Amino acid sequence: MEQLEQRQAELAQALAAERELGELKSRFVSMASHEFRTPLTAVLTSAALIGKYPGTDQQAQRARHLGRIEASVNHLNAILEEFLSVGRIEEGMMAAQATTFDLAALLTETLADVESLRKPGQTIVQLVEWDGPVHLDASLLRKILVNLLSNALKYSGDNAVVTVRANCPGQQLVLSVEDQGVGISEEDQTHLFERFFRARSVSTVPGTGLGLYIIAKYLELMGGTIALRSTLGQGTTVTVTIPYENDSAH
Repeated sequence: MEQLEQRQAELAQALAAERELGELKSRFVSMASHEFRTPLTAVLTSAALIGKYPGTDQQAQRARHLGRIEASVNHLNAILEEFLSVGRIEEGMMAAQATTFDLAALLTETLADVESLRKPGQTIVQLVEWDGPVHLDASLLRKILVNLLSNALKYSGDNAVVTVRANCPGQQLVLSVEDQGVGISEEDQTHLFERFFRARSVSTVPGTGLGLYIIAKYLELMGGTIALRSTLGQGTTVTVTIPYENDSAH
């Protein structure tokens, strides 16, 4: 009798997991079709308009549309990367692999990665209080930082300042990204790390609702934590803390 009950419980668990996977796939398809529509329309529109500027004296117009195409393709690539990252995380196909690298150099390279996302007048201030090497998974850290900076720039207005701080007290990296954006209500903050959740204050801005979920999962792989402080209408500060391996900070 006990074996039968155990088998029934295992079957129910398997069915629940299968149902959750099916729902996840449906959400992916729905989200992808919605998120892809805007950048794809921008690409098609700009591609068609480029043909209307054949003259050498119309290069400024052509350049503007080419820039729009590039931005849209980058947006599509970012959406695909988020979807693929969730798939790899859910399937347990990712693991942290620490390497030794220069923290300041990685931050500078990452700022260059998000340069195209800056709105008019937006400034990124970099405050690094560590000049030595660190021993962490550089690839995951870069993905985390790109995601945090993308959010900060996306949800902040023109002329806003985004501040990146990094320090290594003890045997851990403490990195924070502070913005002057729309902020997040206390109620919504409790759901921010759930798949597909989007705060009501950013519902009019395109997004998948996967960014913070992915960051949290990456930090789990690295043994790190994430903390968020936000005031609606004033801005948000996200702080990640990641421990070093084997006394490698020295």
